[in-house]
Amino acid sequence: MKITNTMSGRKEELVPQKEGEFNIYACGPTVYNYIHIGNARPLIVFDTLRRYLEYRGSKVNYVQNFTDVDDKMIRGANEEGVTIQELGKRYIDAYFEDAGALNVRPATVHPKATEHIPEIIDLISRLIDSGHAYVLDGDVYYETSSFPEYGKLSGQNLEDLELGARIDVNEQKRHPADFALWKAKKEGEPAWESPWGEGRPGWHIECSAMSMKYLGETLDLHGGGQDLKFPHHENEIAQSEGATGKPFSNCWMHNGYININGAKMSKSAGNFLTVRDVLERYDGLVLRLFMLSAHYANPLNFSDDLLDQAQKAWERIRNFRENLKYLMEHPAKTDADPDTLIAALADEFNAAMDDDLNAAGAIGVLFDYVKKINTLFENGAGREAAEKALRAFDERLDVLGLLRPDTEDGLPEEVERLVAERAEARSRKDWAASDALRDQIHALGYDIKDTKDGAKVSRLEAAK
Repeated sequence: MKITNTMSGRKEELVPQKEGEFNIYACGPTVYNYIHIGNARPLIVFDTLRRYLEYRGSKVNYVQNFTDVDDKMIRGANEEGVTIQELGKRYIDAYFEDAGALNVRPATVHPKATEHIPEIIDLISRLIDSGHAYVLDGDVYYETSSFPEYGKLSGQNLEDLELGARIDVNEQKRHPADFALWKAKKEGEPAWESPWGEGRPGWHIECSAMSMKYLGETLDLHGGGQDLKFPHHENEIAQSEGATGKPFSNCWMHNGYININGAKMSKSAGNFLTVRDVLERYDGLVLRLFMLSAHYANPLNFSDDLLDQAQKAWERIRNFRENLKYLMEHPAKTDADPDTLIAALADEFNAAMDDDLNAAGAIGVLFDYVKKINTLFENGAGREAAEKALRAFDERLDVLGLLRPDTEDGLPEEVERLVAERAEARSRKDWAASDALRDQIHALGYDIKDTKDGAKVSRLEAAK
């Protein structure tokens, strides 16, 4: 499989350091509000990448963080008179509901910044000791001039950054591009003890600390939205490689922006849409199909007309599946054999996905398969033939995340397994594991409540 590596600008073979096992990190949302459709695109893109790698037989260790302390969270928590932990929990729960509606599977780990303060402090200490960071009145800054390769991902250079564009300006910093690793405590802000006094982590350091904890010092792939390339990912590289002396990630993958009716999405422009806004009118799988209808790296225009087109395409998929189910229940005596078409489907689908995760091309392959199977079965099909045709189709739909578990006969097997694991964790009073399993259940579109009669599981409204 080849992926366009942002670092080189070229398509490169995606090769894991450990054969058959990929370590992937994708930046998650800041949990101060509901996720918007711009957040949804990387969620879907990297969930699809993970699904495809697993479909091809690899194990994927997939980490996606939650930023649960930053200026926006502090401001929101203070306005509402709650702690940042309370605000974060509310919107993390909402995230899992919305992600479940989009059929985005839970990551292997969803680390939170506030739960990794020791790891963050340790990494900052390493950077100070190695001469890459300095303390300034209780703040700690990364000294960008200490890292000669600063800017290698985004093409920026320190001379271009002298004016401090998009960078917090502090006249005492050694260079305008130096960025905060640790921020000294201010009135009304949460704070943790550190060797430099009470304070909180800067934004960039959390991803380096958490990715290295769970995936090691060099990742196979790091992903996120185009907007994160600079300064966030550039700063991650500087602080991670400054600390370890090793490449931080062997591949960088960025998805393109989303525009609303041709204009950049923003609250000030009045065209800001949350995932929940869209789910009021469209099924989450329609939104997912729409998001995959263009190459991940290209800009994607969002409009009602385009969503309506995705709705019609989704109805074609549903009708095709229902027709095959009907043929299975009402078989005809015919020698129509789909094996050749199924083999072609596998080859063409894999070829599209292997070529820089071309999900749009893979969707085109699926619709071509629909047309050819409909022609083949125009006079009916035997039960086994219809079943094989449906199974091959559903397997690829599942890779794209366009197939939900059938819940008519009870809970999906994966949900039942997680519920059982959570019950066992609660029995041994492992509350952290219990909470993590609850989050995974939420991500699959289900709520779980503990009652005197045991755990009660129900489908989340947003996922119906």
